[in-house]
Amino acid sequence: MLVTPLPSANHTYRSVTNPATSSIAFVQGIMARDTAPLIHRNPEILGGTPVFVGTRVPAQSLIDYLESGHTVDEFLDDFPSVSREQVIAALELAKAALLSPPPAA
Repeated sequence: MLVTPLPSANHTYRSVTNPATSSIAFVQGIMARDTAPLIHRNPEILGGTPVFVGTRVPAQSLIDYLESGHTVDEFLDDFPSVSREQVIAALELAKAALLSPPPAA
């Protein structure tokens, strides 16, 4: 899944293509994007755990919050270094990955 920022100063994201077909591909797609990455790995940050760019917040934390019934607003309140735009873009990528057709065999 490749995502590019919309032309605006606040770096809102939109989906462009969707080759991702699994959660692993989803995270790899987010991390491999050419522009405005959402999530990255750095061995110096939490031992290489995927985190939202510009933060030390693991991407898995968003999934855990939503799975346990918390809202996006609660997540943002508890992790103020993550922007609403980052969360929405990550959720849009997850949605696209889940709804994409399976690859041709």
